[in-house]
Amino acid sequence: MNYKRLGLLLLAILLVVSSWLGIAIARSGLEVRSLQKEGVPLLYIAPQGAKAVPGVLVAHGFAGSKQLMLGYGHVLARAGYAVMLWDFDGHGANPARLQQYELQNNLDVALQALLEQPPVDPDRLALLGHSMGSGIVMTAGARSPDRFAATVAVSPTGASVTPQAPQNLQLQAGGGEGRFIGNAERLLAQAGGENANLAAGQGRELVVIPGVEHITILFSDGSHQAALEWLDATFGRTQESQYSDRRMAWYGLHLLGWLVGLAAISPLLTQPETITLKIAPLRRWAGSIAAPLVATAGLVLLSQRFNLQDLGGVQVGGAVGVWFLIAGLTWLGVLARLPRPTLRTAGLGIVLFVILWVAFGAMAQVVWLQWWLIPIRLRVWLPVAIACFPWFLASGIVQENVGVGKRILWWLGQSVVLIGGFVLTLNFLPQLGFMFLLLPLFPPLMGILSLVAGLLNRAWIYAIGSALFFGWLLAAGFPLSA
Repeated sequence: MNYKRLGLLLLAILLVVSSWLGIAIARSGLEVRSLQKEGVPLLYIAPQGAKAVPGVLVAHGFAGSKQLMLGYGHVLARAGYAVMLWDFDGHGANPARLQQYELQNNLDVALQALLEQPPVDPDRLALLGHSMGSGIVMTAGARSPDRFAATVAVSPTGASVTPQAPQNLQLQAGGGEGRFIGNAERLLAQAGGENANLAAGQGRELVVIPGVEHITILFSDGSHQAALEWLDATFGRTQESQYSDRRMAWYGLHLLGWLVGLAAISPLLTQPETITLKIAPLRRWAGSIAAPLVATAGLVLLSQRFNLQDLGGVQVGGAVGVWFLIAGLTWLGVLARLPRPTLRTAGLGIVLFVILWVAFGAMAQVVWLQWWLIPIRLRVWLPVAIACFPWFLASGIVQENVGVGKRILWWLGQSVVLIGGFVLTLNFLPQLGFMFLLLPLFPPLMGILSLVAGLLNRAWIYAIGSALFFGWLLAAGFPLSA
């Protein structure tokens, strides 16, 4: 290893160690405990040594998990609240199949767990939920207005609210999620309109957080602080917290460190030079454009005979895998050329998967995503990864031995093709609506994988590692279906 690559490796180690120190500092002074009650995985966060503090139940949305709501958990705990987060049925580490009518029971279990914590004042309780979780917390607040002093609904869906219940309702929506702004406006009108009378429990407000959409609002300091200010006003708390959640920045530094490390060791993961496939640029681009059209048509035809929404036991995720399978096979068919695989490329592809798994997921588990797969999700992972493999093989072929400029062009092209293909699919199959959760992920994810393709410059290594990684991501994210 030359001095340049040794320097990169040392820089990578410095970035990774610094990122974990940042996470450790963010958790310092807090009591963080994982719990389980009646099969529901829970996470409790509170100030160390706290006594008689308000308690807050924090509920995630569809395809989310307790980890995705940790930003609110840290901000509230730093400000003196005891917070209980949990995984709804079918989500995160909860192995129960998703049944909508059971979700309120999950909240009740979390409430009992929160009340069992000695620092929690049972007379000062509040609720916060995002998207699907917003409907659950608003329903709970309306059902028991005397128990919950405030409810914060982020990206709200729907609930039967009135001017009297729930108490002190704050509605939040991102500036980039128009449909949810409309939902919030209707709920505000239904709840009696803007009202600053929090002392009587009749407080009502709508806060639009600029520059964010349905997922990024969860990492927005504006959203965190608006919720905190509403709860502080409800409970008459004057103590000001200066804490802003910066854990995602440390996560980004961790990911960068691993990518720099991959750049340092990439010569060890590449094969000796092989014959470059001669494929005309027109054929490369024609395949990538035809792929989403054929995949959409294929899903529409399959929907006539199969319930795509629950395909493979995972809501929407199975259909995403089939979409990638059809699109990838179409792209490979147009390319009509495959490089020769070897045992070494297979082994190095698995090594790449391990590197991506650690780079992307090791810190995600404590920052924003339930990355460890429970057994029922592990059974989903490999079939979904195999389905995604043809797409990544085609992508790896077209990116072999191209310059930086063309690689950037392929990154943009793939992002546009995937977003356009999924939007087209949703136009014909609206029941797969939660595919839209993937759309904001495609540009950064394809950018990272294009960087990996450039470092390794071997289609089979890239395809095996990327497909296993992307399959894991889908298996981790989408809910288990009934």
